[in-house]
Amino acid sequence: MMRMDARFLGITELAEAPSVAVVVDVMRAFTVAAWAFAQGAEKIVLAESLDEALALKVRHPDWTALKDGPPAPGFDMVNSPGLLRSVDLGGRTVVQKTTAGTVGALSVKEASLVLCAGFVVAEATARVLRTRKSGSVTFVVTGDDGQADEDLACAQYIARRATEPGTDAAGFLRRAAESRAAAELAEGVRQGVHPDDVALCLELDRFPFAMVAALEGPLMVLRSCVVPSPTDDAPI
Repeated sequence: MMRMDARFLGITELAEAPSVAVVVDVMRAFTVAAWAFAQGAEKIVLAESLDEALALKVRHPDWTALKDGPPAPGFDMVNSPGLLRSVDLGGRTVVQKTTAGTVGALSVKEASLVLCAGFVVAEATARVLRTRKSGSVTFVVTGDDGQADEDLACAQYIARRATEPGTDAAGFLRRAAESRAAAELAEGVRQGVHPDDVALCLELDRFPFAMVAALEGPLMVLRSCVVPSPTDDAPI
């Protein structure tokens, strides 16, 4: 069994860039990102601010910009997997700015490996950590200043799966389903929501890829990464 030193920190608790970081935002940034790749997006640019997202959109009119909350001028989409799943993003670049997920990824942009994750890509993410034999991993719990139980549950599940592949997800998914974020989405407290969003965020291993973020010039860019099968130990 692989040994792994896992730390679970909120964004504000990050004192230095970790070597390996897994940034978790279940509801909804990285569920949305996974759906964007499934709908054909080539890459996702993680914007520092709404102004930067809009500026990128002006420079690249063919890019698709999305944000948290209600629709806004200049943005094509909102941060909802239920609304995104019917959109054809074939070959497109998506610009994403959210309250927590993109902030978390940008906070660890100096790390040697940054994975962005939710339950929909949990096993693929755990497999990357197993394949790389990552001894020390910092999980960035993005929501509610590191207190979001849906993000912590997902982070703890991925950490456990990386070292104990037989770990059952049921208890972790239950915590996420009972989280404050799930309740707020279900009750319509948050804007820019589809009725299926919570269910889509809780779909375990919906997608076979992991998502790797890295600096490409001045931009932090997220790309999907096909993970070798368990019989293939080739490094990623």
